[in-house]
Amino acid sequence: MRSRRGFMGCALCAAVGLVATRAEAQTGGVSRKMLGTIDYPGDGKVSILMTIEIAPDAVIARHTHPGVESSVVMEGEVMLEIEGQPARTYKVGEGFQVPPGVPHGGRNGPAASKIAATFIVEKDKPLAFPA
Repeated sequence: MRSRRGFMGCALCAAVGLVATRAEAQTGGVSRKMLGTIDYPGDGKVSILMTIEIAPDAVIARHTHPGVESSVVMEGEVMLEIEGQPARTYKVGEGFQVPPGVPHGGRNGPAASKIAATFIVEKDKPLAFPA
């Protein structure tokens, strides 16, 4: 039974493609590269540093995170809709933060974009959930 649970857990994580323990994941024109992780002090969380590359005109599916996302646009421009806020286009050098559990998504501009992101999320949970 133990190995079956382990297999199902791994299969689910691989299918989602957005798990904190994966080095890289790609879904629908959005690819993520893990740069590092470190346990966050004292409360069962982990800090994840990654880059996110988004293909021209790619849709960023609406999703949530089990913690805070803090991101900066390094290349291109990205239109983001964060629930409870007006939609906004972020350009090079501009940053945004998304509170835990808040649905967000958007669309990339006409050129490829690159984002540097830090997530402080609950340890041992998928990095994102569809919303």
